[in-house]
Amino acid sequence: MFKKVSTVFILGFYTVFCSAQQVRPSRSSEIYRELKTLKHIPKVLYLAAHPDDENTGLLSWLINDQNVETGYLSLTRGDGGQNLLGTEQGAALGLIRTHELLEARKLDGAQQFFTRAIDFGFSKNTTDTFKQWDEDSIIADVVWVIRKFRPDVIICRFPPTAAAGHGQHAASAVVAEKAFKLAGDKTAFPDQLKYVNVWQPKRVLWNTFRFGGVDTTAENQLKVTVGQYDAQLGMGYGELAGLSRSLHKSQGAGTQSVAGIRTEYFAHVLGEPAKATLFDGVVKTWTAKGNADIDQSLDKIISAFNFNNPDRSLPALLALRKKVMGLKDVDLKRDKIKSLDNIILSCAGFMGEVVTNQAEAVAGDHYNFRLNLISRAANPVVLENVNWLSKPESFNRKLSKDSLITIQHDLQIPADAALTEPYWLAKPAANAGTFSVPNDTLIGLPEAESPLNVLLGLKIGSENFQVKLPLSFKKLDPVRGDVVEALRIVPALELKFTQPLYWVKENEDLHLSLNVKVNSNKQYGKGILNLMYNGELLGGTNISSFNGKDTTINYVIPKTKLAAIHSSRLQLEANFVADGVTYHKKQILIQYPHLPSLQYFAPATVIVMKGDIQAKVKKVGYIEGAGDFIPEFLRIAGIQIDVLKDEDFYGNLDESGGNGSQNKLSQYDAIVLGVRANNTEKKLGRWMPFLWSYVKAGGNLVMQYNTNQDTTVDKLGMYNFSIANKRVTEENAAVTFLNPNHKLLNFPNKITADDFKDWVQERGAYFPAQWDAAYEPLFEMHDTGEEPLQGSTLYAKYGKGNFIYTPLAFFRQLPAGNVGAARLFFNFLSAQKN
Repeated sequence: MFKKVSTVFILGFYTVFCSAQQVRPSRSSEIYRELKTLKHIPKVLYLAAHPDDENTGLLSWLINDQNVETGYLSLTRGDGGQNLLGTEQGAALGLIRTHELLEARKLDGAQQFFTRAIDFGFSKNTTDTFKQWDEDSIIADVVWVIRKFRPDVIICRFPPTAAAGHGQHAASAVVAEKAFKLAGDKTAFPDQLKYVNVWQPKRVLWNTFRFGGVDTTAENQLKVTVGQYDAQLGMGYGELAGLSRSLHKSQGAGTQSVAGIRTEYFAHVLGEPAKATLFDGVVKTWTAKGNADIDQSLDKIISAFNFNNPDRSLPALLALRKKVMGLKDVDLKRDKIKSLDNIILSCAGFMGEVVTNQAEAVAGDHYNFRLNLISRAANPVVLENVNWLSKPESFNRKLSKDSLITIQHDLQIPADAALTEPYWLAKPAANAGTFSVPNDTLIGLPEAESPLNVLLGLKIGSENFQVKLPLSFKKLDPVRGDVVEALRIVPALELKFTQPLYWVKENEDLHLSLNVKVNSNKQYGKGILNLMYNGELLGGTNISSFNGKDTTINYVIPKTKLAAIHSSRLQLEANFVADGVTYHKKQILIQYPHLPSLQYFAPATVIVMKGDIQAKVKKVGYIEGAGDFIPEFLRIAGIQIDVLKDEDFYGNLDESGGNGSQNKLSQYDAIVLGVRANNTEKKLGRWMPFLWSYVKAGGNLVMQYNTNQDTTVDKLGMYNFSIANKRVTEENAAVTFLNPNHKLLNFPNKITADDFKDWVQERGAYFPAQWDAAYEPLFEMHDTGEEPLQGSTLYAKYGKGNFIYTPLAFFRQLPAGNVGAARLFFNFLSAQKN
């Protein structure tokens, strides 16, 4: 299973935040906490299924009060969830949530780990979950993290039963128990032992909970008091937890910062039971490990620590380093030396960065970089040498106290430098449930360490240190100030279709448009565009006026070629040949204010929908909900979309003071509410009466799914219905038409069972459980072994108009180019035309 990989990746596992672009000193209070953590031996691994599953309040207490190294292992990166910020889904959303977790960890101080498991959306039990996940692979990943991180205590957020509330939640407990039993077994996953030793934690506990109406706590369970006030933080651990958890912005996980103590409960699962504390029977101190001199040295350093002058601790810390370097326990020495070296650099007030003015670079091209260094220690730090991407240069230069040194240097990016992208997205997924990883020893890392580093040789006192500074981009933002991010390696040429999908009717030519972006300083002559379908050349053209500049290529695929393809959904792939090199990548760039710029690359593909897809509407009003692709999809289909605002409802008053907004809304053939609009649009409460009047006067209102969390409006429809956490997660679940002759199933598209083929991830979620007799359900469907559900689409006539509530997952199907889903959605929009 495990492939050979360079040591840099192995050591990178122990870097808490691999994405840090500068080496910067910690605050004095943080150094003090790190010193107290250095004094403690135990480690805790908290384990659950998704970003935001972790008990951040407990993590904050373990790290800041107990001073115990703590990590959170999330089996997935949250790829299957929904994005409240934008339109990203799937892999892009998982990348966002990975970095939201890293931002949260910067606040609470925990380390962050992952397995290769892909979040495929809600599952109802472990049987369903392990149909998607390869159980053995996920167990192997958890064993690997245990053997690398070496926790003494593993804490599960969920039980392996239905009380977990989600099949992936329960599966996290299942794999935790199995991994606990195997981590200390030399016969289990023996290939891992080329890099790590076996490790047997002391115990597994379940952090029981009170969620909603479910209470799994009991007074006979182990209890721990958390949430205490910390004067160095200026807040309690519950308050810190609220700040940390609120960084999960893409899933709207804003959480109150609650002051005051509270009780956490723990049930025994496996290993040696704990009677009084989480760490019963665990070796806690250096003295217990036979190193009383290290304990004594740390006691003196902590006692004498000067918050205003942390550099006064350097002589004692350097002496301590010699003792730690003499440890026979290789794993313990590696852990503690890394922590100790970070403390020493912080006490020296050392800052280092290697920056350029360009955010993107191309392999083989040259760029000017600035090496900025500064130390604030009274006793100087000596810069002995710099290795500029394998080109060493000697300096032997003292860094004067609080004086910035800047060294300019031209660097050539190595010709074989890999594109900057997450390691788990560099190759196609092994299957629907598991990422492919190019080097197995990367498993567990939130992201790989930068392969492009300038290496500094420093001397502090008589001790030598090697410091890695990743190549970075730095700019002054007028709002955010200094922004320092990873230098992103991009292809010399990038390809991207000008729109994410196309649709073409029968007997029409397909008009495509493709952008070629030039990133390299190199000059190019001619180019050749090739369009492929299923690996076969579908069309192409020679570009004689390329001249190495960004260009847009328009191309027409004739209807005769399209007619020969017997599929309603085509995925076309483009490649571009310039100077004998073939380019075929498109960049996916993600930028949000609370995150660094994120990128990955995918083949330059586009989805084409073709066939008999009728829409009888020209103008649609849209009320935005959580980010989704549907407005753009409708524009691509040639429909005018207006995103509705306050003034569209009641901005026009007539002469008598009455409201003339009904005339404003009446221009629309349909009005659509985006997914979770009742959870995100706080003005919806005062808009709803106008929407009801619009329907009564002959309008057509289509409402997509909402949840019962943080709602704006209690009554969503003209007639009552209640939303429940009922869903159909099997995307291929059979669908029964309750009234095949209903107008919504026949105009303008005849809907059949074929229109429910090839759906992705799910049929829908948050189906109504009860509804007024005025509503007519259109479909019946259910997951395997469950009772039939009829709440996937409700229709009601109201006055002269129509109201449709549909929690079917159109927000997933339409970006995927599902023709059947598009035909059904257009029927809903066209209801008033029938």
